[in-house]
Amino acid sequence: MNFLDDIFTRLESTREQVVLQEAHATGPVMATGGGLLGMVAGARAFLRGAGLQKGDRCVLLANNSIRWVALDLALMAEGIIVVPLYARQAPGELVEIMKDCQPARVCCGDASLSDAIKQDWPEAPRCVLFDEIFGQGSSMNPQEPPKPRSPSDAVTIIYTSGTSGEAKGVILNHSNLSHMLRCTTGRLDGLMGPQNQPDRIFHYLPLCFAGSWIMLLTGLTRSSLITLSTDLNRLAEEIPAAAPHYFLNVPTLLERVRAGIETKLKERGGMALAVFRNAREAWAHKQAGRVDWADRVWLRLANSIVFPVIRKRLGSNLKALICGSAPLSVETQEFFLFLGVPVLQVYGLTETTAICTMDLPQHIEPGWVGYPVEGLEMQLAENNEILVRGPNLFPGYWNRPEETARVMGNGWFHTGDQGEFNIDGNWRIIGRIKNLIVLNSGHNIAPEPIEEALLQKISGARQAVLIGNGRSFLTAIIVGEVSRMDVQDALDAMNIEQPHYKQIRGFHLSREAFTIENGLLTVNGKLRRDAIYKRYQNEIEALYAVGRAAAR
Repeated sequence: MNFLDDIFTRLESTREQVVLQEAHATGPVMATGGGLLGMVAGARAFLRGAGLQKGDRCVLLANNSIRWVALDLALMAEGIIVVPLYARQAPGELVEIMKDCQPARVCCGDASLSDAIKQDWPEAPRCVLFDEIFGQGSSMNPQEPPKPRSPSDAVTIIYTSGTSGEAKGVILNHSNLSHMLRCTTGRLDGLMGPQNQPDRIFHYLPLCFAGSWIMLLTGLTRSSLITLSTDLNRLAEEIPAAAPHYFLNVPTLLERVRAGIETKLKERGGMALAVFRNAREAWAHKQAGRVDWADRVWLRLANSIVFPVIRKRLGSNLKALICGSAPLSVETQEFFLFLGVPVLQVYGLTETTAICTMDLPQHIEPGWVGYPVEGLEMQLAENNEILVRGPNLFPGYWNRPEETARVMGNGWFHTGDQGEFNIDGNWRIIGRIKNLIVLNSGHNIAPEPIEEALLQKISGARQAVLIGNGRSFLTAIIVGEVSRMDVQDALDAMNIEQPHYKQIRGFHLSREAFTIENGLLTVNGKLRRDAIYKRYQNEIEALYAVGRAAAR
């Protein structure tokens, strides 16, 4: 059996059990295993009636919902290749992707999405709404298994957002997914232990992203109750109501949660703030191996009167937070560990079926992203680039054989990420090859560690981008409500500890955040550096003009 057979078997065995629910302000909307299978059967009947065949491509464009999951399962069961797209992406970008993959149908969650596509692409394939797909009912047997398929059959084409340039379609097949879901299930077994009760999973990340989708499929493979968020503005209410055992995050959210906790404690002041601060210092002593009786008292007080209130906001059942898409700052990971909430990091790319490494629940090292999944080999090449090979490696990019050949070599995939590993085999991500800044002096600088240090040093800074490729010195763009004096003081303190070529000699302050909507972040929250450099070209040139004048 492959992963899809496993999911259908699991749903059949939980016909009366709620397996999916949408969080709404008016109360949850639920689907049992049997109910979900019925929705899948209805969608399969529609797809057959529409004449779609095995190997056709079908775009899935909608926000997270039970119907999204049902249609995804229906498409896969019929052997149709799913192309999931991000509903918040600009229509022009979506059209370019669709022109690349040439879908037979475009399935939209609502009319506004369909209208936006038609406006930008009048010749688009027929767009059908979820209401039409699920509104007709079906006499099809909900117990009909998925159509037979081979391990090499394509399941999905997931388009990578890319930090620059056009998106590429990553093909993943049944073999990739069956292997990866065995790996993720195994790691979750280590977190949850014997399954005496269903896993409670909260899910807010868009299901069109590879890592988010793998989490969904893993939950469907296991005995789980998955709660889908429907309003990111209500996460503070939805999370404790879902009472999850674990959920997948991006660093941005955990940074916000941490900042929110610290702000509330400062506003509250009094005994709670005093206990928190003293306990934090005591925890640092404990990590250094020099805890004394006073430290034990502060930690005991925090665990009894402060931490329970904080942890309640994340749900009464929480065993761990899972974090991927980008490295999490060491300070934030340690902050949650201090609260008694482990953060398990995951590293991977869409091309590796979303995952290369995962933290072991019993062995977490802040700043490190865990150990390779079963069957995966990892090694370092020139410039500390991470190379990987294994059964989770994608077969290639859609319609881009030259691009596929460029990133593959003797069976090894060139990730473009820089890393290192310790004697235990734990890995750390230190940068991105194409993000390397090469000064005109020849010095190579990975910007990510310096950018992270800037955010830690400058209170109120939300984003930072290091500039300097082809230049004689480094500068930075700092985003946030900060003063020039605070930034300069932080730079002065940092520069003293750095060699001359890593010193930042100028900066530009911006109040406008880098976002997906203004084109300065990718859809999964990574910096679009080329776009940022272009947007701030005049400001950057001014920084270097001042630097040249000072040098004279």
